[in-house]
Amino acid sequence: MTAKKSGYIEKFLKKADKALQDGVKRADEVLEDAVEFGTMTAKQAAQASKELRSQAKKEREQLQKRGVKKITEGISVAKNVTSSTEDDLATLEKLGKLRKSGVITEKEFQAKKKKILGRI
Repeated sequence: MTAKKSGYIEKFLKKADKALQDGVKRADEVLEDAVEFGTMTAKQAAQASKELRSQAKKEREQLQKRGVKKITEGISVAKNVTSSTEDDLATLEKLGKLRKSGVITEKEFQAKKKKILGRI
């Protein structure tokens, strides 16, 4: 009976050993798949990062161009306002001289003055 029991135990141990080997083999396959997936994911992350940096660079350049354009427009408007104000003041001086010389009346001078000062 001991021989029978030892044969049964031997079969059981062989089955257990085979199951362990199969489990190790499956675990190795899963691990290889995980490593391959991790490598693919790392490559995809690197590509996505590269694309995002490129897009950010393009957007930064566009913003800089728009900013420069807006600043240039602002300077132009400021120059126009300044020169317009200077022109209006010169016109007021001329009108004052015309009033003093009697070419226009005080009433006409005041009306023009009010209109010009309203623009400034």
